Parts: sequence; C-alpha cells; structure tokens
Amino acid sequence: MPISTSSTAPTGALLAVVGGGPAGLLAAQRLAEAGYRVHVFEQKATVGRKFLVAGHGGFNLTNGEAPLAFAGRYGPAADFLAPLLAHFSPTDLRQWAADLGIGTFVGTSGRVFPEAQHKPADLLRAWLRRLATLGVMLHTRHRWLGFAGNTGLRFLNELTSQELTMEPAATVLALGGASWPQTGSDGRWAPRLAEIGVACQPFAPSNCGAEVAWSAFFKEKVGRAPLKNIALSCGGQSVRGEIMLTEYGLEGTPVYALTPQLRMALASGQPAILHLHLKPDLTAAELAQRLARRRPGATLAAGLATTLQLKPPVPTLLRELLGPAPPPGLAGALAALPILVVGLRPLAEAISSAGGVAFAAVDEHLMLRQRPGTFVAGEMLAWEAPTGGYLLQGCFSTGAWVARAVRCYLAGLAR
Repeated sequence: MPISTSSTAPTGALLAVVGGGPAGLLAAQRLAEAGYRVHVFEQKATVGRKFLVAGHGGFNLTNGEAPLAFAGRYGPAADFLAPLLAHFSPTDLRQWAADLGIGTFVGTSGRVFPEAQHKPADLLRAWLRRLATLGVMLHTRHRWLGFAGNTGLRFLNELTSQELTMEPAATVLALGGASWPQTGSDGRWAPRLAEIGVACQPFAPSNCGAEVAWSAFFKEKVGRAPLKNIALSCGGQSVRGEIMLTEYGLEGTPVYALTPQLRMALASGQPAILHLHLKPDLTAAELAQRLARRRPGATLAAGLATTLQLKPPVPTLLRELLGPAPPPGLAGALAALPILVVGLRPLAEAISSAGGVAFAAVDEHLMLRQRPGTFVAGEMLAWEAPTGGYLLQGCFSTGAWVARAVRCYLAGLAR
C-alpha cells in the first residue's frame, strides 16, 4: 500500500525519515523548511519517547563548554564529529529552542537547561506544532522492515497489520541505539543493514552503572548512599562529582563518564579498577596532616568525621575495601581507594549505547556507502559521549548535518 500525502504539504521531492527522536525530527524540520515533502515513521505510539525520558533526571539540552573541549568529549569519534558539531553548535541548538519559544540558561556546571517554567514535554509539543505547520507527516506505530529494491522502504503498520512500501527520493535513518528499548531504541535495525553489507560495531552499554561484588554485610549496612564531592579515576581519566553506592555497585555521573575505560578493561580481561578520591581538593600529604590531629583513642569513624568531615557510609566503605583495621597508609588510601568493578549494568538499563553503524560505512555526508541516497543520523552511529548535554547535542548535530547532505545529494552535489 503506498503512502498517501496531504494536499497541503510542500510540493518538493518525497523524503522519508525513519525514527522520531531528536536526530530524525530535526532532519525532518530542516528538510521541510527547504520545501520537501517529509514523512516521519516511528514504531512507537508517539515520537520523542527517549527524548522525554532523558529529561527525567535533569533536562540537559547541551553544554556551554568551549568548542575544542566539547568535541573532545566524543572520544575516538571527535575528529569526525567536530565539523558536524560546528555546523549545528550548542549556540545553534539554543537558538533553535528559542525559536520554538523555549528559553535556556547555562548552569554552574556548564550544562544548558530550559528555563524553569519549561519541561521536556513543552519543548516537544512546540516542536510538533512547528512540524505540523511545515507539513511534516507523522506515521506512528510503523515499524521499519527493511529495504525494497534500490530506493524503496518497507514498513509494517502495527495498528492494521498491513505492510506498505515507499519510494522516497532520499531516506534518513535515525533509529537510535540499543539502550532503553522500551522507548523504541532497540537496535533491531542492525541485521537489516548487515544484509546489505553495512558494517556495524556490536552494541555495548555506555553511561551506565558499574557492578561491584559488595559483601552481604555492606549491602545490609549501607544500601543506597551518596558520596558527594569526590573524584573517580580509571585508565588515566579522572572525573569529579557525586556518586551513589547501590546494592549492585556504583552509579552517578563520574561512573557513567568512565564507562569506556571500564568496558575496555573488562573486555581485555584485565582488572577494571576505579580509584576513588574522597577528598579531591586535598593531597595525600594534606590528608595525612589532618588525620594526625585525630584525638588519641578516637575511633576511626570519629576521627574521619572530626578531621575530614567524612561521615557514614565512609567508615563502612573503608572496612569493605581495606579490611577491619585501618592501614598505616590511610591518607594515601583516601586519595586512591581501589574499587574492583566486576561488570557493567545491562544494555537495556544504560543511558546510551556504544556501537552501531561504523563511520567507515558512511561517507563524510553520513550517507551509506552501500546504499546511495540513504543517510544515517543520531545514536545509530558508532559514537558515544558522556551525559551533561553531549548526547543530545550529538543527535541534533548529526540530524542537521544529514538534512544539509540530503539537499546536496538531491541537487547532485554529493553524488
């Protein structure tokens, strides 16, 4: 069954965007603004589900970090993504939001948030109104089944159980990664790309909790407890912030940021060790000086509380990791407390995923080398970044980039 088009839609070439997340919706907006007839296909009942879920813990649209440092947050993909981030920068993202009536501000951490009166749903509603005005057609509950011939696409309408095909002039695939599958980001597209020879890197959890084999005593005594103003280090990287001790191990922004280093160590069979600095503003020598002020006869817990303001659960954590008796080099241990990580949380629980379409499988326009006219954007690509606005920015930037690339392709400039 062919896709019908609205008589009020733009009259340019017919284009398909598969995936209703930030990358796909921004590509759709840009292409519709250029006069193309754009159809967006989303397997869930509504678009933007992961976008809304990402806002539950603090809606970081982007980050105010300097451009060079910002690009460096994307690790091995930094050189490839730098031009894309410059094409649609954090400044451009904030202006885009402002054009939808959503003001933003830069927090003390550098993260960019919508103004207090605006929620993620407010931004999404304003965005959908803009897309409707532009004539973008949304097809929800449509699962992508794969390709048909050289240019066609196959979909299953899950409401009617009917299969339909479409022959767009160009296609943008923005189907997400493989984390939070309940939002539609399930990675089920990978075998369909493999069928046409597109190289994909295996999916792996990113920005997720780390598993530690706590003793039963520790789990019962501590449960869930925060550790604030700490630093975590692994693989030569150090990140400051707050972590949460949990029954399974550790979670929190510093843990998430070190996921790539932990994943690499675990994959190599080497011990994956996080070093915890409980007082990162103090050197080991300064820690020793303060510990020396402990009253004679005072318990370790009392001494840590009075000299360093280290209160529960720190004493229990030290006992868990160092044994019942404090070591002679306690100051050094407080500056680099080793925590053995035995695994990462499952991919379905991860905030984002590593892996996906290899950059070697696309050209500089993010067009699939194996299928001219088909472009890839967002978390489908094999990049990862820490939380704090970098994930959303990467999705928006790649979406804007492929919109321009599609226009060039249709104009014959990228053939």
